[in-house]
Amino acid sequence: MRALPLRPPIGRFVTAGLMLLLLSRCQAAGTDALIASDAPPEISGPAARAIAGDTVSRLAEQIGPGKATIALKADASPFGQALEAALKTWGYAVVTDQKTDGDQKVTNLAYVVVPFEGQVLARLSTDTVELGRAYTVTTGGATPASALSVRKNG
Repeated sequence: MRALPLRPPIGRFVTAGLMLLLLSRCQAAGTDALIASDAPPEISGPAARAIAGDTVSRLAEQIGPGKATIALKADASPFGQALEAALKTWGYAVVTDQKTDGDQKVTNLAYVVVPFEGQVLARLSTDTVELGRAYTVTTGGATPASALSVRKNG
């Protein structure tokens, strides 16, 4: 009896395709401008904190913990607030008014969080790196549901 090759579920292909679309959809527009960040307000506080904590820890692996001042568009969504708190916890200085001292190196950061087929797709972008991952949201938080996607720019 010949074994048939295993085919991954179509959902994984759809998720991977959506992640690629999400990664390519919003590019940081150079060092002088940030793209509009977006996160749905219905993501719970615990889920927002779990996703923000995971994505910022992965960002720190790429750009170094606390090595930059992060420019982030102000956002009142649970994810926007959780992201700002997570960045500060990791030692980053965060500016939300986009005004900094001319001598200070600033890393622009934008994010997109999109609900999709019972999961949440999250992406962080800087001028040098983009991170993306799918999460399963539960009542107590969120857990990674995919491998981390890392794309280095330039």
